[in-house]
This record gives sequence, structure tokens and C-alpha cells, in this order.
Amino acid sequence: MPQITVDYSAPLAEGFDRRGFALAVHDAAVEIAAAKYEACKTQFRATEDTTVGRDEGGHAIVHVTVGLLAGRTDETKARLTEAVLQALRAHVKPAAGLALHASAEVRDLDASYRKFDA
Repeated sequence: MPQITVDYSAPLAEGFDRRGFALAVHDAAVEIAAAKYEACKTQFRATEDTTVGRDEGGHAIVHVTVGLLAGRTDETKARLTEAVLQALRAHVKPAAGLALHASAEVRDLDASYRKFDA
């Protein structure tokens, strides 16, 4: 915890400082949500196909999901969501000719969440 997943349109790869973004989100999670650095884990998944509305293209998407153990207030989750969006603004440069649609959510992990380290 936190489990951070970033889905992004593949054409953004060259202009997306993924490591810088992950470190910024880890800093925010520690500062805002009392996470521990060693518990912050971020995965990036590039997607090949993106459709927005009925357009023929010209769009790119980044969506970030942050899963936290239950117990944070709605205010804490909202502050962390805003910090994630700020980090996206700083670390994603939209590809030429593409409109960027960026979003984020912070949610509670399900009570069934378990982990192990090997």
C-alpha cells in the first residue's frame, strides 16, 4: 500500500517521465496519506487503442488509480488525487496533435487485500 496503477495511451510514452511521476506520487502519498516509501508501488501500462467519444482519433488518455488501505478521510483522498493530477501536469508532455485527457482516483483497497514479499 499504496498500490498505484497508471494506464496511459502509448503515443505519450516518449513525453511521459514515468519515473519522475512515480517518485512525485510516492512523495505525495507519504506526505498526505501517511504512507511509507517502501510500501509505494507503481505500475505503468501503455495501451495501444484509445477511443474518446465518436472522434476518429487525436486523443490520449492517462488514468491513475491509487489504492490505499481503508481509514483515510475523504479529504485526504481528495488532496492526494489533486497531487496526482499536479504530478501528471508536470511529467506528461502531450504528443503533437493529441488532446490529453488526464484523470485520477484514490480509493480504498478491498478488505480482502493481502500481500507478501519474497
